[in-house]
Order: sequence, then C-alpha cells, then structure tokens
Amino acid sequence: MKTCKVLLLGYGVAGKAFARILNKTHDDILKGKDIDVKVVGITTGSRGSLVYQDGLDLAEATRQLEEDGCFDPKGPYYSKIDSMTAAEMLDYDVLMELTPLNIFTGQPATDHIRAALNRGKHAVSANKGPLAWHYKELRDLAKRNRCGFFFETTVMAGTPTFNMAHHCLQFCEIDKIEGILNATTNYILKEMAKGVPIDTIMKTGRELGFLEADPSMDTEGWDASAKLTVLMNVLMDADLTPDKIDRTGITGVTAEDIAAAKERGNVIKLMCRGTKDADGNVTATVRPEEIPAGDVFAGEDLVAVYSLYTDLMGKLTFLQYGLETTQTGYGVFADLCRVLDFMNGAV
Repeated sequence: MKTCKVLLLGYGVAGKAFARILNKTHDDILKGKDIDVKVVGITTGSRGSLVYQDGLDLAEATRQLEEDGCFDPKGPYYSKIDSMTAAEMLDYDVLMELTPLNIFTGQPATDHIRAALNRGKHAVSANKGPLAWHYKELRDLAKRNRCGFFFETTVMAGTPTFNMAHHCLQFCEIDKIEGILNATTNYILKEMAKGVPIDTIMKTGRELGFLEADPSMDTEGWDASAKLTVLMNVLMDADLTPDKIDRTGITGVTAEDIAAAKERGNVIKLMCRGTKDADGNVTATVRPEEIPAGDVFAGEDLVAVYSLYTDLMGKLTFLQYGLETTQTGYGVFADLCRVLDFMNGAV
C-alpha cells in the first residue's frame, strides 16, 4: 500500500470542503486505488498552522477554525510555520495551493507551487493567479520534473473543464471560447433585471455569501478576466495575462440600460470572449453585452456557462447551476484523484 501525504496551503472554503469529501471517501480511495491519503500539514495566514506526519484529524481542524477562529495554540500539532517555509521544507507528496488570490501578480501562490515542483512534488491549485500569470512556466517545470500539476477549481469550481479537455478532447484544436465566468456579476445583473435596487442587491448578496465586502474585483471584470486568461492559456496555448485583456466591468450598467435591453428582448450579461486565428494571434474581451433572452447564456438559474469551439467536435457548451461549497471542494478532490492515478502510473 502506498501513502500520499498532502500539504494544504490555506484552509478556507475550498480547503474545508475538500476535507469533508476526503473524510467521506478515504476508505473508498484506499480500497479502490490502494493509496492511503493523509493530510500532514495545514497552513493559514493568520490562524496558525498544523503539522503531523501521521495525518491530521481534519474534522477537528475544521471544528477549531469554525468554533474558535484559529487552530489551538496549545494543541499537540500546532505550528507557526508559514506557507512558503512549509512548501520548501515539509515532507509531502502533493501540495494544494488554496491561499487567497492576488489577481494582479499571482503571488505568493506562484512561488508556493514553484517550490513544490522544484522539489519534485505534485501540485494542485484552486488559485487562478498562478495560471493567469505564470502558466507556461509552471506547466513546463512540472513536465521537466515529472510532476502532476492540476487546477480544475480555478474556473467554474468543480465543473469538469480541464480534466474533460485532457481526457475527452485529445487532438482537438480550440479556437474560440465565450461565456459568463463570474457568478457575482451574473447575480447582480439578474437581480437588477428584477428591479431590485443596487443597494439591496449588495446587502443581500453579502448576507448570503455571494459578495465580498469589496466586490470590485468582480464588478470591474478582473475575476472574469483572470478566468478567461486561464482558459485561453491552458486550452489555446495563448500565453496571456489578465492585463492584456480588453476589460470593461458592470459598474457602468444602469437600471435604465437593463430596462431598455428588456424592451428589445435582451438581457445584459458580462460576456467573456477569446479567439485564436490561424496565425496564432489571440484576442480577448470582457465586457457587458446584450444577449437575446432566449439564448442559453441568458438562463436565469445559471451560475456560469461557457462554450468551446473546436475543429473536431464543433461547439460544446458547459452549464453550471448552483454554487455550493461542495462543488469547490470536489474540484480540488478531483485533482487529487488525478495525482493518485499519476502515482499509480495511470496518467
């Protein structure tokens, strides 16, 4: 029986959701893949860290954070180790990069992943920053060191995108991507279309957990731009960064704009579009657009949706309904399963 030692950098929504899934499936993994998965370290920015080579109790780790707000500093596995030191020094097989996003540089998450890959460790990222700013470097580093590098959760949570493309679209050329990739702006625009005042939308969104205290990364189009960059870098070999995208957010969209669009039979959505021509030149835009009310992209219950245009499979559209924390955790878990297959020689 093999052992897979996992290091979690960050223990927020994705980390805790992943922990619940791993606790539920641990014995099935052991039976099906003959690998004992153990989380040997968890680091956080301000709530302490835990390190234990025989495997941490994830339910207890979650309880401490949710009930006490931090890991127990008097506990037997408590540590003050930071994420960078953990990535460079601890004994693990796979690093999971779950730290908060820096949308403008991809750091320090990129350095965490780089440290793991340089040590010959596998890496899983739920953080889109490293892929938006340094994808090719990290991809090539993983190949040179024969490591798995997976990142399903960076776009549309656990909805299969990169895993699907890797397994099901082999040798397909993708020359166009379009979609709605930011759930927050989709929610705001949908509520505005119902006539709900913007102040009420923002207040309710924060209460329901849809909106951050400062939603500008969403409303100004940065999050959507980062996600489009990741899709284009991975699926189209675009070599883009978010600052190269022609970006306009939704802050200029008014209730009057939405009402006028409705009279024309349309709805307004923050659309992401990326293309690659025959010469390899890429163009990318993120901006509000009017979409016919009957279009698949206008679906009222959709959280996110995108289409890929391929040479061999035509147009493929992927739709996400609902946004549960389990979906985010499952994307990370699915990447772990790819690492386990990698360890078993199946990838």
